[in-house]
Amino acid sequence: MQIDRRTIQNFDWLALGLVLALSIIGVLTIFSATRPAEGEHQAPYYIKQLVWLAVGLIAMVLVIKVDYQWFARLSWLLYGIGLLFLLFVLAKGRIGMGAQRWVSVGGISFQPSEIFRITFIIMIARYLSTEKTPIDIKAFLKMLPLLGLLPFGLLVKQPDLGTATTISAVFLFICLAKGMSKRLVVALIAFAVISMPFLWDIVWDGFLKDYQRNRIVAFMDPTVDPAGIGYHINQSKIAIGSGMILGKGYMHGTQGPFRFLPEKHTDFIFSSFAEEWGLLGSLVLLGIYLAFFLRALDTARKAKDEFGSLLALAITFMFAFYFFFNIGMTMGMLPVVGIPLPFMSYGGTAILSNYIAVGLLINVRLRRFELFY
Repeated sequence: MQIDRRTIQNFDWLALGLVLALSIIGVLTIFSATRPAEGEHQAPYYIKQLVWLAVGLIAMVLVIKVDYQWFARLSWLLYGIGLLFLLFVLAKGRIGMGAQRWVSVGGISFQPSEIFRITFIIMIARYLSTEKTPIDIKAFLKMLPLLGLLPFGLLVKQPDLGTATTISAVFLFICLAKGMSKRLVVALIAFAVISMPFLWDIVWDGFLKDYQRNRIVAFMDPTVDPAGIGYHINQSKIAIGSGMILGKGYMHGTQGPFRFLPEKHTDFIFSSFAEEWGLLGSLVLLGIYLAFFLRALDTARKAKDEFGSLLALAITFMFAFYFFFNIGMTMGMLPVVGIPLPFMSYGGTAILSNYIAVGLLINVRLRRFELFY
């Protein structure tokens, strides 16, 4: 793709501007939340985030330069590589915080599941774009083992419940967007109602670790052990509530710097933000996310083909799912499962994969015209 005047005119500058704004807000919040007490040295989280942001932007540009139809043609290869990464992390991955999710290469640690979610979205969009509508029970059962159960099982084994929950939600959402037969919808609802008690016992006793069970218990009743398993949620609520309407002001938050709020720059970064910027600042932040989601949906609507439309829809839903689950988690409305806030939470691989996803969105929108075929 040559860079010319038409490319510049049709480039989705709005989407890029929105995600850059969120990323900059994230870096500023990380800097404030991780600032040290007097006499201490500040950990360079914000510097690392800036470096990964630059890497993410480079990856985004590279993705945009390749016609997204090539990703459709290579979908099986990309998906296979993604599954191999998940298998590799189970065999050779580094264990940290009770989970085996990271792989170290040359002193750099990355999380293969973050990259896998992009290959999964490309694969499911490609597969469903070749299927007839509506999806019946036979077609659903045909794709369920390889595109549903296998990746879910590998992610739960790490365990990475956040990503496992996300890809399962994306899988069902895209099937609904493609179109399901009434018989399949009824069958899925009936199966969920009948099997839920049995599946819950299997998951609770066979898959969840002690710290994950504690998170669910804390969600159900944060007061059961406020200084122990309920500590995360309680401190998050305190941070958000103490911001009140206008907030305490940038660099004046106390929950993060004084170590009251755990994971203040990762999963609970919204709590750190809300403490300093209050309700009004939080509403502005939510407005930026909403504008991005609406823009992404518009990209899906204007895509030139079904693969592009399903790809954009899957990416939009993934970001929206992460957003709503993370906000609900920090407010105690949903259990803590390690789902980061897109573009804001600290994490190199997450930033990289998010900007690759944005590159795919811009790619679909850019090539909606005949001149980019």
